[in-house]
Amino acid sequence: MGAKKKPDITPAFTGRDVPINEIAQGIGKSADFIKRGLRTGALDFGYAVKSDNSDRYGYYCPDKLVWEKTGYYNPNPEQSEAA
Repeated sequence: MGAKKKPDITPAFTGRDVPINEIAQGIGKSADFIKRGLRTGALDFGYAVKSDNSDRYGYYCPDKLVWEKTGYYNPNPEQSEAA
């Protein structure tokens, strides 16, 4: 697996939106746990935005913020997307 915990060198961030399922697998929590935490503000490594006239949410978790708050970073995201 290409995911790493906080390296000694700061990674080269791209601003990539890290998928909720990838974060969940990387930190050992469920996707529902992460979504609920982002919606309530209990987790602060991303944003949950409620859609107008709907109960649906959109999520944005930038790679740098995820790394700063959780230590999770994937240097090869294209490999995890293809899997």
